[in-house]
Order: sequence, then structure tokens, then C-alpha cells
Amino acid sequence: MIRGKIRGRWLAAAAALTSVTLLAAGCSGSAEGGDGGDATSAPAAEGQATDRELVVWAGSQTPITPNFNPYNPAAVLHLANGGIYEPLFVYNKIADEPPTPMLGLEWEWNEDGTELTVKLREGVQWNDGEPFTADDVVYSFTNETAKPPYLKDAKASDDTTVVFTFDGPSFTNEFAMLGSTLIVPKHVFSEHEKDSGEDGDGNALTGLVAWANAENPVGTGPYMVNTTSAAAYTAKANPSYWGGEPKIASLRYIGIDSNQSAEDLLSTGQIDWATMFVPDPDRITASGVYGYLNTPKDPTVLYTCANEDRGCEGEQTDVAVRQALNLAVDRGTINEKAFVNLAKPVSPTYALLGRDDKWIADGMPAEAPQAADPAAAAKILEDAGYTKDADGFYGKDGKAVELTLASPDGWTDYNNAAKLIEEQAREAGLKVVATTISEAEYGDQRFSGKFELLVGGVVGTSIADPYQIYRDWFTGDFTQDVGTALGSGEWNFSRYDNPEVNDAVQTASETNDEAVKKEAYAVVQEHLVEDLPFIPLVVNATQTFYNQKDYTGWPTEENPYAFPPAWENPSSGLVLGKIAGS
Repeated sequence: MIRGKIRGRWLAAAAALTSVTLLAAGCSGSAEGGDGGDATSAPAAEGQATDRELVVWAGSQTPITPNFNPYNPAAVLHLANGGIYEPLFVYNKIADEPPTPMLGLEWEWNEDGTELTVKLREGVQWNDGEPFTADDVVYSFTNETAKPPYLKDAKASDDTTVVFTFDGPSFTNEFAMLGSTLIVPKHVFSEHEKDSGEDGDGNALTGLVAWANAENPVGTGPYMVNTTSAAAYTAKANPSYWGGEPKIASLRYIGIDSNQSAEDLLSTGQIDWATMFVPDPDRITASGVYGYLNTPKDPTVLYTCANEDRGCEGEQTDVAVRQALNLAVDRGTINEKAFVNLAKPVSPTYALLGRDDKWIADGMPAEAPQAADPAAAAKILEDAGYTKDADGFYGKDGKAVELTLASPDGWTDYNNAAKLIEEQAREAGLKVVATTISEAEYGDQRFSGKFELLVGGVVGTSIADPYQIYRDWFTGDFTQDVGTALGSGEWNFSRYDNPEVNDAVQTASETNDEAVKKEAYAVVQEHLVEDLPFIPLVVNATQTFYNQKDYTGWPTEENPYAFPPAWENPSSGLVLGKIAGS
């Protein structure tokens, strides 16, 4: 084994612009923060304890339906993701630094990347008083709902050590194992493995995803659910939290049905923490009460249900229609008018421009076209056998292409982008009808696959490497047939399933050789640029506002210790453990 402190390895990773390729044979380390901080120390808050209730915008989830089950991603409430359930480590996607130890303290790979050993934090309790052990971690990775396809087995060698084994080298899955899986209590969740129910579309659900976990959810995180209603839910500090009892005694998450209504409450001081699109952030921050961070990291795209073989229906299943729509979009205008120039250009390769440039293959477009090209869009359609009707719309067999483009009601940036795309598509001879739906309908549609086009986001990677996007959003192992709801950790809403992409992503997962990974990524990128199962629009602004007058300890430009959105899984839990009264 090669042993060493993770701090040195991550500094080398920063120089190489990737933290993945240096997960070299047998590397081990403890996750340190700052300049050699103690990995066993809690993420303690610095500041005063306060009884002032922290009010958080829960998003457009009205009415609020109590659901704190992290295995039900379409409906789970924000507090569950970090505030109640925690991962082993929290990775910071806005700073190139070691991950923060949470339920895990250190890890070690064997020489060939087929075994990962994780040392756990001692003395942690679930909020019902039961001890947290390695068996809970094993269960969280191996239960039928959560087990990832690349994991062969997980075993507890003692109460504070878990050994994960893989069929092949799995260095590239380090973040997925350590940073994106929430740990749940075996003694609670194992009682609900045979539950049954329905999703919002009436589709049958079985197993852990069918359980709402609505009453007294048991977690290790800094907060415990107190009350729930259709308008809000509240939480109280967990007095036995391993990081020390939080300094904020209580939280209130309020559901508001539109960005504008939430912005109005924010501007009048009635919300303390919100991540939302605000066209004029200076209006909110002018008084000095609120701090502000804009952290563009996540692509905004058009989700297309692209794969007929997986049950998708609609003209968007024709790659020619997707290619034409991609060329019809004027991204510069969308950024200007829908995102008021707060967004950034997106790469159709899904490498984050400026951070991941080294991974963009030769011959691949680094940046999606910023201006529309209706003539090129028309040529693609005509070459594919489409003709214009009397109204100027392309179609076949006397039937014009007509696509429904939905976005959640009240998400003003998405709603405005959808209306612009409707207009721009018309100029290219494509009929796109922009509409709004409830947030619940939106979640149901994207997880069931029963849609044509949706404006949506892709979760950007927490490390300087697009691998996680390629695997989670574009491989067949991370999708289901239309009508079968995607499970926990499955984000391939397009139902895209290309064997060459699947194989290339698998190749990348088995190596820490940068040249081999680049070759595999070239295959992936060629197909994504050609097939467009998601049509990239922009890297969206992620605007977070926080009350800096009454509370301290927030992520700031000077101390960006965590990605700051109130809804972010799982970094919002880290933030909740650090903030305190001023």
C-alpha cells in the first residue's frame, strides 16, 4: 500500500486539474480541512447560540407533502439531504480542496482499485439513541434499492470499518462511494423493504422508494423534524449530534409557489436562506442584511425523452429533430433575457469550461453555439425527409412536428427560457409549445419518462472531471423503461442507452491512466454531441442569498467551504452544522 496524507495528494490534484487521476494504486489518506486540521474534529459552528428561527425557502413545493425518504428523489424534502441523512464525506464543488469528513474519517484503495476500505467516525448516534455502526453503512450501499451496479460487496470488518469490493478497478467511483450516498439506519429502513404505494402518476412503487418516511425520520444529521404541514415544515436541533448541538435552535422550511413570491419575502427580510434566480441581486443585497454568492456549476438543458426502445414517445425521439432544435436555439439571447447574463456558456461535452478543459477531446466543440442557425436546422430536417406545411412548420405525412416543452410553474428563469425557445424554434420551422406544470408534476414526469421536453438541470460534478455526469446521466445502468420510475441515484431522464457510451464509461471507471480516460471520453463525447439526448443551454447561475446580519458561518467568497444552495445534497447539511447566531 502507498500511504500518505490526502492533503498532499489533493494539492497535486489541483495542479493537474483533476482529483480522479491521482487516486493512484493504493493511495490512502485522511480528509483534512484547512492547514492540517484534525480529521476527527466536528464541523463545529463558530458564533452564538440563538433561538431566532432560521427561515429557509423550501422551493415551489406547494402543498408540501411530508417525505423524508432519500430513496425517493422525486419527492424528498430538502432537509433530508444532509440535514437529516449524511454521507461519509462532503466534497466541495466550488473549491479544489479535500472533502470534509462526516460519517467517514479516512479511506484507502488497494493496489488495483478493486477494494476500498473506509474508517468511520466513532461515537455517533442516530437521533433515536441507537448507535451508528459499520452495519448501517453496509446496508446503505447493499440494500436492493440503493446498491450500485459496480459494487460487488460491502462488509464490516469491525464496528468502525467497512470494506467495499468491486469486480474491476473502480478508482473513478470514489466520489460516488464516499460523497454522494446518504447513510440510513438499518434498524429503521429494513422494516420497510416490502412497502408498496404509487407515485404521482399512479404507477406502482414497491420497496424502500414507496415509503414516505414522513414521521420522525431517524438520521445522524444536525436536525430533527419537528412539525409538518401543507405550508411548511420545521426542524429542531439534534442535541446528540456528533458535531455538537447546532447553534440554531430551530428551522422553518416554507413552501412558496413561485420565485417571485419568494423573492418578495426575501426582499422584506422574511426568508433567511434561499437559492433562487433573482434578475437584480443588488436590490436584495443593497441593505447589507444579505450576503450573496453566484456559483455557476450545473448545466441547464432540455431534457428529451429520446429513446423509443425504452418507451419514449414523440417526435423528439428522432435525432434529426433534436439536432435541429439544438441549432434553432439562440443561447446568447436566452442568457441575456432569461438569465440576465448571470449564466455561463455550456460545453456539449459536459466538461465545465475553465475547469475541465483538458478532458475535451480533439475535434469536439468546446462550447455550444451561442447564436441560432435556422438554415442549418432546416437542412437537417429536410435531409431527414421533413417538409414544411402551409403554416411554415416541418413535419412528415401531413403532420407537423409539435413538441410540448414544460417547466415548473414559478421557476421564472426556466419559464422565460422555455418561451424564448418556443419563439426561436418557430423561426426554424419547429412547433414547440411552452407550458408550465406544478413542481410535483415536473418531478413525476422526469422520473417516469412521460414527457417530450422539459427544461431541467444536470448536477455538475464535485470534482474536476466529467465522469460522474457521463455515468449517472448517460448510461443504460442509470435509467429505466418509460413508466418505471427511476430509482435512487438514477438520473438518466432521457432513457438514453448507447452500448458504445456504456462501454466507454466502464473503461474510464477502471483506470487511473489519464490517457486511457481521455480516449474513452472521446468516444462518449462524440455520441453526446451527435445524439443530444439532453440539449445543452447554459451553465446556470446558482444564486444563494443568506442573512449575514443575524447569522454567521455561511460559505462566502472568502471562505467557500461548501456549495451554498439551501437544497444541495448533501452540502446543505454541512452548512446547517456550521451556521450560528451573530
